[in-house]
Amino acid sequence: MRKRYLLLSGLSLTIFAAWNSLPSRAQQEQSEIHVVVNMVQVNIAVTDNKGNYVTGLRPEDFVITEDAIPEKIATFEEGNEPARRVESDPAIPDPSVKQANSTGTDVTGGLASEIAGSNVFILFDTSNYMYRGFVFAQDAIADFVRSLETADKVAFYSYSRDLSRSASLTPDRSLVLRGVRSTVAGDDAALYNCLLLTVKDAAQHKGRKVIVVFSNGPDNSSVVPPEDVAELAQSTGTAIYMISTQAAQLEPVSTAVFERMTAATGGKAYFAKTWKDEKRAFASIRDDLAHLYTLNYYPKPNPNRGWRAIQVKLAGEKDKKYHIRTRNGYRPLPARFTASASGSSGLE
Repeated sequence: MRKRYLLLSGLSLTIFAAWNSLPSRAQQEQSEIHVVVNMVQVNIAVTDNKGNYVTGLRPEDFVITEDAIPEKIATFEEGNEPARRVESDPAIPDPSVKQANSTGTDVTGGLASEIAGSNVFILFDTSNYMYRGFVFAQDAIADFVRSLETADKVAFYSYSRDLSRSASLTPDRSLVLRGVRSTVAGDDAALYNCLLLTVKDAAQHKGRKVIVVFSNGPDNSSVVPPEDVAELAQSTGTAIYMISTQAAQLEPVSTAVFERMTAATGGKAYFAKTWKDEKRAFASIRDDLAHLYTLNYYPKPNPNRGWRAIQVKLAGEKDKKYHIRTRNGYRPLPARFTASASGSSGLE
């Protein structure tokens, strides 16, 4: 028995020595580690006491805190102008290191010059609630698509029980308009199921992300609660605007949910009694997008892995004169990194 033990011990030492004598993979290949930093995007509407948009503000006019921790603005954008870096911010990461926005999408040092305009996802209710006024709603959406700034990209989705991606995100308005005109009214309404899928699609894109929902009635088929949809939209920096017809407004629960969801994400809810009201609501959203300020920052170290509160104020006397509308927080998405080596593909 003792000899067997010694034999096994000797074999183990031999294997250990042989393993240590092999060159490590790190010695054989030159490895690279790309750190992915979560960048938080905040879209802000600033208005005066009469509801007029306030333009011409500068980065130094905004004060942002996350869980009461002061944050430094990394990039700044007004309306559909290209985003620009805030040069005085020493906390901006090295452009040679890959970064990510709050959705985990990789961006590089070219971010500031590449991002302009909004990625607008239109979600149209084609459920059986839409049998009346269907053509008028299509007309209002078509006019909205044509009126958007040329810097904006647009996607058109429709929903009843299932989501139909009629036109993917594109700058080509003709493709989107073709998708609008191809819709037909049909089944029950699973608004929150389909809105959740739309938020996930929007989260894959860089820049400002906006979803405009046209709903003609309450949800009667979803298994996803609206609270989950709102939280994901907040965490991915996606603003939700909702245009609801009179039929939906007659349902008190839906009205309250629409108002809470849009307010939490920095969007707005509209209730249209006539097709003219629908067009006015779309025009209001278009104006809102053209006047939003978009700020990005890299959060300072924060042990909180749960819900983080965002507070945006204006500096000095401007905070008393003007009103701010933006999202009120987010839940951090899982941190990621990529590792790659010469001769091998990157792992993520």
